[in-house]
Amino acid sequence: YAVSVGYWKDPYIEYFVRQPKERKAPEISRGYYARVHGVSQLLTAFLKKMECNCQIINLGAGLDTLFWKLKDENLLPKKYFEVDFPTIVTRKIHHIKSKPPLSKPIMESHSGESLLIDAHSLDSSRYAIIAADLRELPKLEENLKKCSMDPHLPTLLMAECVLIYMTPEHSSCLLRWASSIFSAAMFINYEQVNMADRFGQIMVENLQSRQCNLVGVEDCRTLETQRARFLANGWETANAMDMMKVYSCLPPADVKRIEALEFLDEKELLEQLMQHYCLCWATKDTCSLGLADIGL
Repeated sequence: YAVSVGYWKDPYIEYFVRQPKERKAPEISRGYYARVHGVSQLLTAFLKKMECNCQIINLGAGLDTLFWKLKDENLLPKKYFEVDFPTIVTRKIHHIKSKPPLSKPIMESHSGESLLIDAHSLDSSRYAIIAADLRELPKLEENLKKCSMDPHLPTLLMAECVLIYMTPEHSSCLLRWASSIFSAAMFINYEQVNMADRFGQIMVENLQSRQCNLVGVEDCRTLETQRARFLANGWETANAMDMMKVYSCLPPADVKRIEALEFLDEKELLEQLMQHYCLCWATKDTCSLGLADIGL
């Protein structure tokens, strides 16, 4: 919905999801806008600093269109990996195989031997989609390596509303695995925060009533607990910002443009929502590439 109204441009999303029939509350669209642009600013800064001589691993990528966006912007890393459950992967690959605007850019960026594509996986020279469970790390690592993941290459890992659905033990293992396997890495995490207050509790109850159990909510109590989980699992630096703060860091002219798209009656609700989501980024930089300097 936010794309159709003009909050940001995404010419590829229409190939994955149908046009929404109902209007979404402007608070929700502004929240999505802050998320998309906040993540994008960190990601772009990483790619430019590495001059694209790096790889990206998008954990729980769903129907994300980032690969196509980066290709259009001439910002593709050496290889872009996506990981998700088999049911999601199968659905995404079906869309790609049946829609030339999605498959053509993959073919264009591919070089070398044959391109592997079946119902459960895709592997080209620049893009791979892997079906895996993030709780099964040896299998995840094996599948990534089969698709030419290089542990010696600077690596950006990203997760958006993923870790909160994993137990603190499982998400800690994932973060520890990532910090131990890569010599230079950055991790971008977007998810809920301040979940111990009343508003946070209501969010948890609403999701539980829809059979969505936030088993990782313990790590989402505060910005401090979000940072601490990285520092306790082998990352050297960790930053965390609630989305209200992120929103205030975005380019003022573009924020002014999107605020004119729809009238927002209740500023307080927007603030409450934004204070309960955060952007966290952590780095590990044994090669002294200056990753700790990346920020909003």
